[in-house]
Amino acid sequence: MISFNQIPANLRVPFAYIEFDSSKAVTGPTLKAYKGLILGQKLAAGTATADVPVRVTSVAQAKTLFGAGSMLHGMVKAWLANNPTTELWVIPQSDNGAGVAAAGSLAFAGPASGAGTINLYLAGKLYQVAVASGDTATAIGAAVAAAITADADAIVTAVNTTGTVALTYKHKGLIGNELDVRFNYYQGEVFPSGVSCVVTGFTGGTANPSLTAAISAMAEVQYDVIAFPYTDAGNLTAMETELDSRWGPLRQNDGRIFSAKNADFSGLSTLGNSRNSKHVTIMEAYLEPTPVYEKAAAYAAVSAFYLNIDPARPLQTLPLVGILPASQADRFIMSERNLLLFNGISTSYADAGGIVRIERGITTYKLNAAGASDVSYLNVETLATLSYIRYDFRNYILTKYPRHKLADDGVRVAPGQAIMTPKLGKAEAIAKYKEWQDDLGIVENFEAFKADLIVERNTTDRDRLDWYLPPDLMNQLRVNGIQIGFLL
Repeated sequence: MISFNQIPANLRVPFAYIEFDSSKAVTGPTLKAYKGLILGQKLAAGTATADVPVRVTSVAQAKTLFGAGSMLHGMVKAWLANNPTTELWVIPQSDNGAGVAAAGSLAFAGPASGAGTINLYLAGKLYQVAVASGDTATAIGAAVAAAITADADAIVTAVNTTGTVALTYKHKGLIGNELDVRFNYYQGEVFPSGVSCVVTGFTGGTANPSLTAAISAMAEVQYDVIAFPYTDAGNLTAMETELDSRWGPLRQNDGRIFSAKNADFSGLSTLGNSRNSKHVTIMEAYLEPTPVYEKAAAYAAVSAFYLNIDPARPLQTLPLVGILPASQADRFIMSERNLLLFNGISTSYADAGGIVRIERGITTYKLNAAGASDVSYLNVETLATLSYIRYDFRNYILTKYPRHKLADDGVRVAPGQAIMTPKLGKAEAIAKYKEWQDDLGIVENFEAFKADLIVERNTTDRDRLDWYLPPDLMNQLRVNGIQIGFLL
């Protein structure tokens, strides 16, 4: 007797009653469309409402919503430069009212003994100012301040006082202390003769926004990849707690945060060793001209694009478009980057053409609950693969068996009955695993999976089927150890 969904059994009126059943319509692996999220600060001029999610599709829209030169303006620009296809949402935060904006200064000396060009890089953005022979420090400072002020997208305000230009970040908060300011980034760029400048870096920024309202605004929407600008302990802890909850079996709307930090080797090691979350990945950005929040957005965008294509394929070598590398002398050497990877910090490198590329993306997870060293969730790809496997298997079972009865193995029933049994469940799990291995290449060792798979009816709740799935996740080719035994 066939289990109909909509056609009742008590019909006597003649007709051909036909219903549709879509439970077997979808075959093959589920297409999971990633959804990206950016968290960050807006300016008061931005039209968006703080702590309310808004979908963003263009840089021009971000400029209007969050304010020209805002943190979010820069983050959206970086995201879209690296990934224009993933659905993108933004939850803006207002500055912390108790915060202080970071400030720095440029103290020029002159007069110029020859004509030339000032090449100022402010958070990676070039401002060029013409200098004439005889220009005084005051005149040069005024011209530099005017160039910055004329830029509607500038991230700072600039005020000249007798040759010293005071720079103030437009946002309050700690992240302003990591902004980069320098002159003559590229080879061949020099000060005009007789001109010099003492740079005082950005300092004094305090108090990032609280994320309480923003986390609440995330509700039960699944954001697979989250670009996250903050690395202060309070905000990291808040997000780690939320993502742990989202990762659990009762919510299953997991996501991961991608961040970056401009700090020296010691500072990065301290930060990495202070965290232990499988949901957080922080990339080094030491003395890179581009703002750390833009690198975080680029890292998240690239990860969202490529992990959605194949969650098990390594991110290494992928470019971060628009990110300027640190000067050659300031880049971490291999031994330092290797140590950072043991301290929970992801690494990047600059190729011969100056393109910044992902070297290895890892989480900050290092220790299990007992305090023992644990590499279970070391790689970003591991979490992405597990997330996909859970999503695909859940959708498959709920789509194919939405309103089924449950019986023990061996029960004789007529064909067409909507009945699930442990044996049938085991067959479905094996078939799905074969798809994951043969079609997607995200798992391996099919025979071992079959041998260790358990599907059984719960002994205390007879309406419940329990599954134990032991997937062997596909690993990534990271290191090649090669010995050359030569002959003379």
